[in-house]
Amino acid sequence: MRTGRRITAVAAGIAAVSLALAACSSGGEGGTDDETGGTGGGDASEVEVFTWWASGSEKLGLDALVGVFEDQHPDTKFVNGAVAGGAGSAAKDLLQSRLQANDPPDTFQAHAGAELQDYIDAGQVEDVSSLYDEFGLRDVFPEDLVDRLTVDGKIYSIPSNIHRANVTWANTQVLTDAGLDPEATYATMDDWFTALDAVKDSGKTALSVATTWTQVQLLETVLLADLGAEGYSGLWDGSTDWASAEVTSALEDFEKLMTYTNTDRDGLDWPDATQQIIDGQAGFNVMGDWAVAAFDEAGKTAGTDYVYFPVPGTDGVFDFLADSFTLPVGAPHPGGAKNWLDTVGSLDGQVAFNKAKGSIPARTDADASEFSEYQQSAITSFGEDTIVSSLAHGAAVPVATLNSISDATSKFTTGASDLATFQSDLAAAAGA
Repeated sequence: MRTGRRITAVAAGIAAVSLALAACSSGGEGGTDDETGGTGGGDASEVEVFTWWASGSEKLGLDALVGVFEDQHPDTKFVNGAVAGGAGSAAKDLLQSRLQANDPPDTFQAHAGAELQDYIDAGQVEDVSSLYDEFGLRDVFPEDLVDRLTVDGKIYSIPSNIHRANVTWANTQVLTDAGLDPEATYATMDDWFTALDAVKDSGKTALSVATTWTQVQLLETVLLADLGAEGYSGLWDGSTDWASAEVTSALEDFEKLMTYTNTDRDGLDWPDATQQIIDGQAGFNVMGDWAVAAFDEAGKTAGTDYVYFPVPGTDGVFDFLADSFTLPVGAPHPGGAKNWLDTVGSLDGQVAFNKAKGSIPARTDADASEFSEYQQSAITSFGEDTIVSSLAHGAAVPVATLNSISDATSKFTTGASDLATFQSDLAAAAGA
């Protein structure tokens, strides 16, 4: 793997509450749980797991992970704290309210990377570095991934998976009807515009998209395509000038892409946009690889009913995000939380979860042949491609920055600002 940009930050003023993790026993890979559990006597009788995996392939993945957890830790009761809401927006709002009220769940889902910075700065999550040693995770997680999870020498979460954000999905029949070769890929945005024109002329929606966060994800892939991996990463570390002509050109491409999209986009979430591809209402869709589970659920076959490829201009780059789980400060059942983290990082847990969700294991010792055709391709790409951090999914920037970028994007795509204002708003959001 070629090493991508390492996320570093200074986590100042953390009010750490020690839970004596090293004293806690572990069930390991299907091992027997200490039913009194406890990190230094902590309660392992139950674990409230807070996620936004309330429906679709996400819920299927969670259910599969719970099945492994119940086998590995039968004396710890699983309590489902899932909150519905696209990309976790509703869940994150509720979670913040609970954390501020000193009423944390035992563990909560967060995107690995810069998204965790706000929780770290607020002293709301524990350092779980010792669990990496206890569970042997440093031996099975890629070194580059561990680097990306490390903040000021400490690790605050355990990833359950790896997702890729820069994937294009397309309906083969819609493309054929538009006179396009379904097996074609597109090296540049300009090449893709030609294909999008053909689909639009055929009477179909050329590019399906949904609510603001999906538009931000589309934006990040355009920035990645036009600026390249180094230039894109430079947007987040200050080495790329937001006011540059290159960024302006990328934003012009984004503006043009939005002209190909469905007019009802702001009232939809990602499954609706993906469903337009499944149903043959649209030609192309940009969505993370969790979408593959939707095609599987619909009984669609890759290569026959649909095709997938990196967003034009991003071949050879893996736009990375990962779901991960934390140990909140003041968790009421820290022993239960540790048992959950044990399962999340375990081989059996990661295989079961990712086979259902469509993502790939963070562990390198999983058997690739157990996974779908798409997942096998993603495993290969993650091992070979240049890795960059996703904007829309919390790997590249803290929550506050992402919220400001989302607000700027919504203003632009709803016609409330022009391109020059959009560029200026993005620069301000990124602190440029």
